Amino acid sequence: MKRLFGHSKNIKTSLIGKVTKKPVFFRKDYIFITDNKIKNGYVALLSKNDIKHVSFPAVCNINNLDELNSGDIVLIEPNGTINILYEVKSNHNALMITERCNCSCIMCPQPKVSAEQDKTLLNLKLISLMSKNTKSLGLSGGEPTLIGDKLVEIILNCKKTLPKTSLTLLTNGIKFDDFEYVKKIVSVDHFDLMIDIPLYGATDGEHNKIIGASGFYKTIKGLYNLALLRQKVGIRIVMHKLNYNRLPQLAEFIYRNFPFVFHIAFMQMETTGLAKDNKEQLWIDPYDYNNQLKEAVDFLFNRNMNVSIYNAQLCVIPRSLWKFARRSISAWKNIYLEVCSQCAHKEDCGGFFETSMEMHSRYVNALME
Repeated sequence: MKRLFGHSKNIKTSLIGKVTKKPVFFRKDYIFITDNKIKNGYVALLSKNDIKHVSFPAVCNINNLDELNSGDIVLIEPNGTINILYEVKSNHNALMITERCNCSCIMCPQPKVSAEQDKTLLNLKLISLMSKNTKSLGLSGGEPTLIGDKLVEIILNCKKTLPKTSLTLLTNGIKFDDFEYVKKIVSVDHFDLMIDIPLYGATDGEHNKIIGASGFYKTIKGLYNLALLRQKVGIRIVMHKLNYNRLPQLAEFIYRNFPFVFHIAFMQMETTGLAKDNKEQLWIDPYDYNNQLKEAVDFLFNRNMNVSIYNAQLCVIPRSLWKFARRSISAWKNIYLEVCSQCAHKEDCGGFFETSMEMHSRYVNALME
């Protein structure tokens, strides 16, 4: 999440609103960016300067305030932190449904929490403020299904409020072993809902070791339950030292057991959170599993399955795999290394996670035309 910081005035509780750089008539949901003029009726004022003698919520002396656009949605904390929850110009917006989880994945970039304040009302407010022209929205966690029927409510609100917005639900799929719960999700009848579920191994031992739970067979059952109701589903595979060597076997397992899946994504690992803590167990130079990745991708592609590679750099993977590589890293945490500035293919490359500054392939280099 991108954040800005400033000096808060008259803010005693968290405030959420839509950013505007021009005065609006109906102000109750808007946060106004101003130089130094005081205008009342807004949720709060934001300024790169100091605002003196203000008697209502404001954040002053904000660096990089020009990073905000009219239509962005922010959450202001009493200490002056401005959390950017939604960027109107981004294609990578997502709702954090919950930070709780029923797994303990060894490479999770977003470690779970055991207790939290329910985020449903915040997310419903967010949905109500978003642009009707939002192309896509992620529903993420933690594990979103842990909020039960409230997740159904969120999907239904997206359908009603954002009728043009496609949804991608990221879930471990364990709760979808409950067919009645699957029916509730599917019965919303959202026009474009994609449910992406991770599968890290072709056996229960492989998968369960990575997720830190006994979830393999429940996830498998969940995939079949979704298929029975003709719900569009995808499979995601994060690659690392514990599973890279059996990527071809996993690809064959997917083809033979889940021919109905809409999409399969092989994902380079994000080296933050637990992945960083467990780097000795997990880290392998992505170049070193190119043979296994190529065999797995080719196997699926040659059987007319829709397959992609996420988070990879073109200079690291074989040229024959370039057509599968996608620019998948969210803009706010997507970077390029200094060497990339000379690369002829930078605009086509997915780049790096911000956390990859310290840990990336030794084969990264600038490609010439």
